[in-house]
Amino acid sequence: MSSVLRVLRKVASVGTPTEPAPEAVFVAKELPVGENLRKAIEQLYGGRALRIRHVDAGSNNGEEYEMTALNNAFYDIERFGLSFVASPRHADVLTVSGPVTRNMEHALRVCYEMTPAPKIVIAVGDGACTGGIWKDSYAVVGAVENVIPVDLKIPGDPPSPNEILSGILHALTHARVR
Repeated sequence: MSSVLRVLRKVASVGTPTEPAPEAVFVAKELPVGENLRKAIEQLYGGRALRIRHVDAGSNNGEEYEMTALNNAFYDIERFGLSFVASPRHADVLTVSGPVTRNMEHALRVCYEMTPAPKIVIAVGDGACTGGIWKDSYAVVGAVENVIPVDLKIPGDPPSPNEILSGILHALTHARVR
């Protein structure tokens, strides 16, 4: 007990040592694609956020890590006017990753049908674009376009968050909306 009191007295007499604040404060730069995304979303959706529903149709989760990174403090896609939603009924964009497995084929079709028109479908990653290394597997239907219509493909294994944002911008400005 006396050793605890000794330590507390020492802390009280010394105080809390801190380091001085750094002179240069790091300020995250705005992503180059961000301002263009914000303008496109404002023009198309008039002030409301572009809502994204992501479906993993059988990927190895590499694409999901990159999609999740879009919500971290560095990318922070909500500042550009994008947000993820849990229901396809609230979505404007449907992103799909991975080759479509036979078990996910029906679920992906239902998700596509539940997404209100006009909708944009984006295949994210090599698996979603071509079927990837699993395209000849008995358990895989193949690329997303074999199951539902795809407006834009973002290749990569996995594509970076910057490539995903650039793809969404390209889809907003060029893709045929259903």
